Amino acid sequence: MKTFLSLSLFFLLLTGCREETKNQNVFASTPTNDPETTKIALANGYDNFENVRQLDFTFNVKVNDTLRSQRAWKWFPGENRVELTENGQTGSYINDGDLDETEKAIDQKFINDTYWFLFPYQLVWSDYDFEHNRSAVAPISGEEMEKISIMYPSAGGYTPGDTYHLYLSPDDSLIKEWTYESSSGRSLSTTWEDYETIEGITVAKMHKSADESFQLFFTDIDVIVKED
Repeated sequence: MKTFLSLSLFFLLLTGCREETKNQNVFASTPTNDPETTKIALANGYDNFENVRQLDFTFNVKVNDTLRSQRAWKWFPGENRVELTENGQTGSYINDGDLDETEKAIDQKFINDTYWFLFPYQLVWSDYDFEHNRSAVAPISGEEMEKISIMYPSAGGYTPGDTYHLYLSPDDSLIKEWTYESSSGRSLSTTWEDYETIEGITVAKMHKSADESFQLFFTDIDVIVKED
């Protein structure tokens, strides 16, 4: 089962629309483990994620220089526990598979934001088909890059049938740009830039559209590892 919140639902969150969805966990029960896609997760420190006790970050979205969303998260992966601070209010939940409506609303935002934050790990955590091209033209820079297209099943997940075209650095297998295509025809291309590695976890802190009118970025990142 696909365990992610796609960009089309992200747009719905920005505009305040509601969509009925079933509760989903960030983690898939059966990893994909294909070497062509797993290498992207490994390049972003996936092997170090098991050492993480707490991961904090703030998710920010600007559209035409106006801050549209800002959500501060505290994530405790080993406990399946999440805390959100937004608009001066704090809420939390434990994802035990039995969430009330308030918890589901937080969970929906959490899956969206962590999907942007740690998308490379979804290449291990979720189910998909993929196509691999050794050389393709990236949509924003126009540079020749390696391209992997991730195609999710037509059933399951929040918005099934979506495709993500990843454009990779040949030197380190990091995503440099991507294009999202929804099953309904919506499309968006952004950069992946301003990478930073904290306690072994590598994150792209900035995503921009070609004209920079859309900017999604992360601040206040902190990774707390388990004690030996």
